[in-house]
Formats: sequence, structure tokens, C-alpha cells
Amino acid sequence: MTNPLLAPWTAPFGLPPFADIRDEDFGPAFDAVLAEARGNIAAIAGSADVPTFANTIAALELAEAGLDRVSGVFYNLAGADSTEAREGLMRELAPKMSAFASEVTNNKALFARIDDLWARRDALGLGAEEMRVLTLYRRMFVRSGAELTGEAAERLTAVKSRLAVLGTAFGQNLLADEREWFMVLAEEDLAGLPDFVVAAARAAGVERGQNGPVVTLNRSLIVPFLQFSPRRALRRQAYEAWVARGANGNAADNRGIAAEILALREERAKLLGYASFADFKLEPEMAKTPEAVRGLLMRVWEPAKRKALADAAVLEAMLVADGEAGPLEAWDWRYYSERRRKAEHDLDEAALKPYLSLDAMLGAQFDCANRLFGLEFREIDGPFYHPDVRGWEVTRAGKHVAVFLGDYFARSSKRSGAWCSAMRSQKKLGGDVRPIVVNVCNFAKGDPALLSYDDARTLFHEFGHALHQMLSDVTFGFISGTSVARDFVELPSQLYEHWLEVPEVLEKHARHWQTGAAMPADMMKRLLAAGTYDQGFATVEFVSSALVDLAFHEGAAPADPMAKQAEVLEGLGMPRAIRMRHATPHFAHVFSGDGYSSGYYSYMWSEVMDADAFAAFEEAGGPFDPGVAALLEKHILSAGGSEEAEVLYTRFRGKMPGVEALLKGRGLLDAA
Repeated sequence: MTNPLLAPWTAPFGLPPFADIRDEDFGPAFDAVLAEARGNIAAIAGSADVPTFANTIAALELAEAGLDRVSGVFYNLAGADSTEAREGLMRELAPKMSAFASEVTNNKALFARIDDLWARRDALGLGAEEMRVLTLYRRMFVRSGAELTGEAAERLTAVKSRLAVLGTAFGQNLLADEREWFMVLAEEDLAGLPDFVVAAARAAGVERGQNGPVVTLNRSLIVPFLQFSPRRALRRQAYEAWVARGANGNAADNRGIAAEILALREERAKLLGYASFADFKLEPEMAKTPEAVRGLLMRVWEPAKRKALADAAVLEAMLVADGEAGPLEAWDWRYYSERRRKAEHDLDEAALKPYLSLDAMLGAQFDCANRLFGLEFREIDGPFYHPDVRGWEVTRAGKHVAVFLGDYFARSSKRSGAWCSAMRSQKKLGGDVRPIVVNVCNFAKGDPALLSYDDARTLFHEFGHALHQMLSDVTFGFISGTSVARDFVELPSQLYEHWLEVPEVLEKHARHWQTGAAMPADMMKRLLAAGTYDQGFATVEFVSSALVDLAFHEGAAPADPMAKQAEVLEGLGMPRAIRMRHATPHFAHVFSGDGYSSGYYSYMWSEVMDADAFAAFEEAGGPFDPGVAALLEKHILSAGGSEEAEVLYTRFRGKMPGVEALLKGRGLLDAA
């Protein structure tokens, strides 16, 4: 039988044949497309023709088309709907894919062709996009070790292979801990929990094969449990399980893996001639240096810590007033903060959620995209890769733009968190290829699914990434969509969150799921007024994680990452009732792959820009000003990585912003 992954895809919009794909198809498909890619690259490297942009760089862009197609399906499914077979294949593929990447960048004949083009670049008559792609290809090869020879080149290949294996193991260990743990709740344990938390706990119990409600380690369930459960002992049990992921002394323990990853990253950087892994990793980013990153983070840390400590004193007084023994602990913060929020802002999340159904918020995110960019969304039928997945065709002025898939509910086969990916990226080389973009979240399933305001913000955040992919308008896939500097990639996503806070958006879309009534004006006013509530806590949680990440990578790799983490936090004066948002053993951003290593700060670097970018709308005709929207699309959303990030942002806004807009947005200016 023909492997469906290798046969022509005849489904509408070129979607993968999800219904026909079996797990056993992936291994042979990868073998076939890797062999095809090797053959294509060997032909490019071995050509006797004088190197040209077309026969070298453009040819490389097309050489791995089959591999891109199969990988786009497999890695999306492996993260969003894992099976034992998929996890096993991920472990097999990690060293294979790393070896293939090293083969390409270690190919001396191929690099010689690229280097020849680079030496003659000014005489080639290249367009701006072609020059950018040539520059990035050469930089990628050099940073991958193309200029190394002998033992150094061999060692770098081995290091990268081992890092790929370890990153895969880290992520799978984390998923195993999240999948296996749950806390059974007796009926009396449901006292004080809002209906939406009870419903989510009962649904989780069904999903875990239990006869009653359970709490799992899914953020959309455990966080509201910590917010609303008056049972301190249960809060502690749930919280300690949550923060112990990857550090339980079992087969899924990640502490040793983290130590080995850090040591290998340091070795990798030094093989390439850098003083530290942070120096290596930050060189192509907007920040450029560890010093610049630390400068931003510390500028925010001190006012955030002052605000958090002041808040902690208030919450501890509430704890003591309840007759509980102090001090305030990490499992107490969310519970007392929620009570304080209700008292000070008269804002009850249980009363708010009926106005934030998933369907209503999807309508809001699509409506904003229509008003800003003229996009229209028509729901389409599957089959997709899981029954929970929904799909839409995206069009503009009747022309097909993209396919958008949304996979919104938590399940034990899905890794935690929320993300955006592309099963197929936009490009024009070799034909006008339109993207297939996927948003994955972990919301608690319900009938209907009701979101917290934080969940709704996550929905908008990931859709901002999706717009970056869908509106991409470049020739080369290498610079398509979100293929930009890591500390620039969060700008479109964090910027899009601002439209959730626009009153006219909430007035139109935040409607009660049963009655259709609009959110009461006084509730909306309180919701928006509470926008900076508890930002001391949120900022301390984030910045401490970013500073630990930076400390791990800017000097010698620590033999004991947990000791290093403790040392950094002690030096910062970390408030005792707040923990890092991501402790080392479950810091997937940093250890499940290379993406955010030395780069977790990126969210905050982008936030400096997103506050300033939304101000551009406010300074013009309002949040839907067509002129500013057109500039945003032209210079950022459609441009991909076609220029350096600073150039793109400056073209949009006229200048780079300062940190004040961020502090103002988080309500920390008074504490600065």
C-alpha cells in the first residue's frame, strides 16, 4: 500500500490526509524523505556549475520539501496528541535529525559554494530579500560549525546529537509526570469551588478513568483550584505536585538531564569560539549580549519585587485573620489574592467566566482580525488529527490566505502550555504556498468551555502568532512568518492581547453563554481596572525564571543546576511566597529544545515593543486605525525575517521604545 504521507495530498487546501495516517507510516516516510533530501543536497554540493544564488541558495530552499512536509505533520502530532509509538519515534528521530543537520552544515563543498557567493555578493545583483537570505544561510552554517575541521568538527556534531536526545527526553519526562499525577477529590473537597472548577474536575476525572472529580497538573484546572479551594492542605498537596514535575526521583527526573544539557551547551559555544553559551545564543538576537538582557531584567525586577513584597504583607494578614498559621506560602498566594481581588475590585472570576465562553472569544479574535486586516474565517469540516480540533479557511477579498486549526482542550496526550506552529509555512519559491497554522492550548473542557480572563488572553496571544504566520508574504520559507529573532517573535502575539482589553470588543463579544446578555458595564469597568492587579507577583514569577536561565548560560555550566537556581534566587531576595514560573526540572522553554535557552527574557524584551506598538494605534484613530494596521502588516506581520528586527520595528514606529511603556503597562511605574 502507498504510504499516505508520501502520496499526493488531495484533501481540500492540501491538508494532510489525517484519517489515513497511521503511526507506523511515519518511520518509513522519514527514511524516504531524508534520503531524498540527502540526494538533493549532494547534487547541489557536487555541481560543477559556477555557484549562483539560484543553483545554491534557492536550490537549498527546495531541497528538503518532502522532509518539511512530513516533519510538519509528525512534530505537531507528537506535541499535541502523543502516543507511545510517536514518543518512541521522537527518541529515534532526535539523533537522526541532528545527524542530518550536521551533515548539511559540515558539507565543505556546499559551504564553499555559499562562501563563494558571499565573497561575490556585491556583484551578484541580488534583491534585498535574496541578500538577506544569503546572509542568514551563511550565518547559520558558520554558527553550526561549518568552519571547524578535524576533531573539533566531529566533537561538535556529537554534542549537538546528544543535546537533541536530551531535549527530547526532558520533554517526554515532563509529559510523563503531568500525565501520571492526579489528586482525587471527595465530594466534601468541592466546597467553596465555583461550578466551572467542579465541572472541569469532574471532566478530568472521566478523562483519567476515575469515578469522581480529580485535580490534574493542567494549568487551566490546577490554577483555579489554587485560587478557590479553602482547604489549605489540599492546596499544598496540589501545588507541591505541580512544582515537583521533573524532580520526583523517578525515571522521569530531569535534574541530571538539565546538568548535562548545560555542560554540553557550554562546550558547544567554546568549540565555536564564544566565551559562553549566552554570548553565542544572543549574538543574532535584538539584545545581542547577556549584559543587555540583565540590564532590562534588573530594571524591572526591583520595582516588581517591591510591589510583590507589599502585596505579600496584605495577603499574609488575611491568612492570619483566617486563623491560619503564617507565614504566607506559595500555595496560599493565589487563594488570598483572588479573595483580595474580589474585595478590592468586586471582581469574581466565577461570575466573569460565563461571559468568556470559548466560542465567544473565538468570535472576538476573528472579528478583530477582520477589522484590522480584512481577514474572514469560514469553519470547515475535518477530519483533523483529533476530534477536538476545529478548522477554518482564512480568506481576504475572496482569496484564500491560510488554513487555521484550533486545538483548545487539555488531554493527557498533550504537552502542557500553549503554542502556535505551522504544519506548512508560507513561501512563493516553487509556487504560491499558503500556510496551515495551528494554535494549541490546554483549556479545561466543558459544555460550554468557559475561559478565565487569563485563558482568553492566552487565546489572543497564540492567535497573534498565527497572524504572523498567516499574513507572511515573502518568497523564501527560510524567513517566513515567525522565522525572526527570538526576542522579536513575541511582539505580534503580545501585541494582539491588547485588543482583548478594548471595551468595544468586550461589549460586542463578551456575552453570557446562556442569555446572550452583554457583560454588565460595571463588571467590564472593574475587569479593565484590575488589569494591573497582582502584577508584582506575575512579574517576579517571570523575571526570576529569566534571570536563572541567563545565569545558567552566561558563565561556566553549573554542576548542580538546582544549587545554582537557589543561589540566584537568594541573591535576588526572592519573596518566599513566590516561586519561579518555571523551575529548572520543568523549564521546558529552556531544556526541551534550544529555542528559548538564554532567551526566556524574550517575552519581556518584546513587551517593551508591544506596549509601544499599541500606543501607535491609540495615538492615531483608535485601536482599529486602518493606517496603523496597514503599517503593522507591511513592516512586521508580512515581513517575516526579511530584515533585522530593529529595522522592521523602526520602519513601523519610527524609533525603538524605552522600558517605561512596559512598567506603565504592568502598573509598576510607582514602584520604580
